[in-house]
Amino acid sequence: QVQLVESGGGLGQAGGSLRLSCAASGRTFSSYRMGWFRQAPGKEHEFVAGISMSGAVTWYADSAKGRFTISRDNAKNMLFLQMNSLKPEDTAVYYCATVDRDLQASGSWGQGTQVTVSS
Repeated sequence: QVQLVESGGGLGQAGGSLRLSCAASGRTFSSYRMGWFRQAPGKEHEFVAGISMSGAVTWYADSAKGRFTISRDNAKNMLFLQMNSLKPEDTAVYYCATVDRDLQASGSWGQGTQVTVSS
């Protein structure tokens, strides 16, 4: 049970960077594994990146590996996604969510933030 609010999306250019943030409520943020997902028009939600409760371990989809970095600041109840070397195919609505040990969404989602990457 946690409320999540994403921010930081917008219009980027191919090769550029964006930094997404996810603010979580409560003092139990550190008890959740967290992840970033995205959904392009007409497509299913796609896993992008995940992070362990402490932030010590991260996981990335092949599409994100080497370009995106997930991180968290548990003292501030914040989750981040640094997106570098943006590509037009990164265009989607990005969501943060709690995830289980299999990196499946486990119930709490934010409202999403739109990322649009132009050529």
